[in-house]
Amino acid sequence: MSYNKILTKFLRWRIKNLTSKQFINILSVFVGLAAGLAAFLIKNAVHEIRILLTSNFSRDYQNYLYFIYPAIGILLTMIFIKFILKHKVGHGIPSVLYAISKTKGKMKAHNMFSSIITSAFTVGFGGSVGLEGPTVATGAAVGANIGRLFHLNYKQSILLLGAASAAAMSAIFKAPIAAVVFAIEVIMIDLTTASLVPLLIASATAAITSFLLLGKDVLYSFTLTEPFLFKDIPFYLVLGVMSGFLSSYFTRVYMFVNKIFDNIKKWYKKVILGGVVLGVLIFLFPSLYGEGYDAINSTLHGDFSYLYNNSIYYSLKDNMYVIFILFIVLMLVKVIATSATFGAGGVGGIFAPTLFLGSNLGLFFALILNHYSIATLSLGNFALAGMAGLIAGVLQAPLTGIFLIAEITNGYGMFMPLMITATISYATVKIFEKNNVYSIQLAERGELFTHHKDKVILAMMQMDKLIETNFSTISSDATLGDLVKVISKSVRNIFPVVDKDNNFKGVVIMDDVRDIMFDHSKYDKVKVRDLMFVPHEHVSPNDTMEHIANVFHKTGNYNLPVIDNGKYLGFISRANLFSTYRRLLKNFSDH
Repeated sequence: MSYNKILTKFLRWRIKNLTSKQFINILSVFVGLAAGLAAFLIKNAVHEIRILLTSNFSRDYQNYLYFIYPAIGILLTMIFIKFILKHKVGHGIPSVLYAISKTKGKMKAHNMFSSIITSAFTVGFGGSVGLEGPTVATGAAVGANIGRLFHLNYKQSILLLGAASAAAMSAIFKAPIAAVVFAIEVIMIDLTTASLVPLLIASATAAITSFLLLGKDVLYSFTLTEPFLFKDIPFYLVLGVMSGFLSSYFTRVYMFVNKIFDNIKKWYKKVILGGVVLGVLIFLFPSLYGEGYDAINSTLHGDFSYLYNNSIYYSLKDNMYVIFILFIVLMLVKVIATSATFGAGGVGGIFAPTLFLGSNLGLFFALILNHYSIATLSLGNFALAGMAGLIAGVLQAPLTGIFLIAEITNGYGMFMPLMITATISYATVKIFEKNNVYSIQLAERGELFTHHKDKVILAMMQMDKLIETNFSTISSDATLGDLVKVISKSVRNIFPVVDKDNNFKGVVIMDDVRDIMFDHSKYDKVKVRDLMFVPHEHVSPNDTMEHIANVFHKTGNYNLPVIDNGKYLGFISRANLFSTYRRLLKNFSDH
């Protein structure tokens, strides 16, 4: 029996024996397993590459090798993408948001493995990015392709894609609760009972799979030794404001650096520039190498030795003024290193760099206040709060920041300061940045719709299926008599006027000629050009449905001509557009 026949037989059995909700719940288990496996493969690939590269070398020699490793990793990534895969590999979470907004939840099959390979090269060789983005992209691609395999409708496909994204986050961070919050807040899946259950199933399955394959150790080791004190609230408020400013800096530098690389047309020139920038920065600040988890764990214990260990600053380790300068410079250049990694062609995620920045900011802030005897603060507690602040600011996802940091560090005793810092950071960054670092480019192109149901539905509507062509055309040189003949055979009351090359000239409305159309004395004297008028508004086949809907709303017209480079194509009617909208809305909202 052929594969297609087996699949058809299964689908028929499924329709008879399982409801749609039951089937989605079952599929959520499989995407959870797949996401857990993807996290295991990515983590182990990066670990093995890093061990291979950084072991058995003397400390000084190793430092110089760090200068060239990132460039090699990005070069291997680009070679794989351009010459082996021959398909573009999207940047993790933005590619998922694009799939939801523009491709009806469809992702190419290669995304189920390409992000694993490319991120292993990028991060394993020292690219200053994380692994959560590629893991989410891999999980989402699995969900999207399972949806395509079983012919799920749009809403079911999007739900499964969201469940897969939550599963991937759960697997990479071993944080199932935060993963569900992430899917709702960042991936922007509507929170309903129908959507919550698959998210929970996929997230829990992925977390269990990750625990079985990667062990039960928490990602970041944190022990609450000093409880939260109410007298420290003002300092958490200030840290929240600082986190918001640093988040805005991250977003703007990230966009600026990416525009520089976008203007470089040759891929190998991007690799060279990115490799040189990364090599220099990692040589000066070895803690920028890779994901930076070791440095983050150090901050949670109040240890800042990573600032000078294995670096040219080791002899200055006892000078606190130098330490403070190193903190500031490290945070500023970390954003450049991350942006250069992406701009040069590397594949990775933004979560790890964001956590790195936040932990450093929190530790730096507490150190300064303690050093100058302004306050006596817990270094680890403020490093932890800084992580939540940067997640809330850079991703513009305060709930994700609160739950993720509490869950991955077992720092639940810090919920109050995490809430304060994350909320203030989010409120601060929103003053300067309308969209988060994931969605800003999609928003600029008008392609970010995920949390706006109206925009999603309008984006699903296809222009070519809405254009009506059963309008009888007439030449501007024709007479009233010719027009009457056309009217007698037409079922519409609008008559587009075109020339011999089908260039649009205007329209004639039957109501405007009703009083003279039976006056035979005018049949040869009155020309169509004297009866027509040029509409103030028309639309193009390249216009978005949102724009067309706005034109209808603004003008009150019932029909709009569709013109392409001056050529007449047909009309689009208000009635047809909104009846199609209502039909899609019903399909979209049905559970």
